[in-house]
Amino acid sequence: MTLTPPAPSSVRVEALSFDLPRALEASAPPEARGLTRDAVRMMVARRHDRSIEHASFSSIPTFLDDGDLVVVNTSGTLAAALAASDAAGRPLEVHLSSELPAGLWTLELRREGRPHLRAAVGDELTLPAGGRASLLAAYAPHGSGVRLWVASLSLPEPLLSYLSAHGTPIRYGYVQGEWPITMYQNVYATEPGSAEMPSAGRPFTPEVLTRLLAKGVGVAPVLLHTGVASLEANEAPYAEYFRVTPSTARRVNETRRAGGRVIAVGTTVVRALETVVDGRGTLSPGRGWTETVITPDRPVRAVDGLLTGWHEPEASHLAMLEAIAGRELLERCYAEAVAEEYLWHEFGDVHLVLP
Repeated sequence: MTLTPPAPSSVRVEALSFDLPRALEASAPPEARGLTRDAVRMMVARRHDRSIEHASFSSIPTFLDDGDLVVVNTSGTLAAALAASDAAGRPLEVHLSSELPAGLWTLELRREGRPHLRAAVGDELTLPAGGRASLLAAYAPHGSGVRLWVASLSLPEPLLSYLSAHGTPIRYGYVQGEWPITMYQNVYATEPGSAEMPSAGRPFTPEVLTRLLAKGVGVAPVLLHTGVASLEANEAPYAEYFRVTPSTARRVNETRRAGGRVIAVGTTVVRALETVVDGRGTLSPGRGWTETVITPDRPVRAVDGLLTGWHEPEASHLAMLEAIAGRELLERCYAEAVAEEYLWHEFGDVHLVLP
């Protein structure tokens, strides 16, 4: 598979529409609400009988069986937001999205909390401590402007050190206050590279993982570095870098042959696994850039269930959920989540869809 990122996908998807009350947008981590990570709420939906059950995430081992396999994304979250200014000294915020070959990056410019679409090729941005970003080419056009840019960075120290000193986690208007990068990391993260947290896995704790293993439920890693997720126009996801190792591909194949269920933790895991599966449902190892988009017209072949957060109205990820859960069950789940006041976004509650 190519290591050069493809052009942004032109695929558009029609997904579930509903009203999301602002009161249901989680504005702070569960820890700030007096909860442990694993105490967030979890709705469990079963496709075979269309049943819905309400539980705490800490009880997830009771819903999985000996021989099942949980697949997690071990990408770590970067402090990818940087203060910046343009040539006229006007303030901007730079959101690093994805690292490209040759040390280039895709990045998003924002001003006053919204995408800034009026930059141009050749613009130079000033970053903290003498850093600079140069806009080289449009990567993702957006109406009459450009959403993502290909840019070169000139930094006074290595990237991770620089972001540790000068960056902050990307956050949006529904989050109140600033939270340290530790609040945006999953406990099993091993390799930094995601612009935003693969948040479906946030409720996992060492204790929950231990209980899963003790029950005979396997845990296997994939890697997918997420780009920016602030797709206000409900665009299909951008191309993202992924890696599925021979060991994980083998374990997924063995699990399915033995009759176990493969449960993806997050839409990022679904995307990675579905990129390397063939028409018979057999996985091969692979790495590179994926632009796979799962919809009801392109159903899943590698996974049986999904643990995910709650997605915004008309978000493209809802088409993936429809492919896994079915439209009727998905509509019921989201109606009940609103009625039962589940919390949305990276610090919110979760949704487990089982076959």
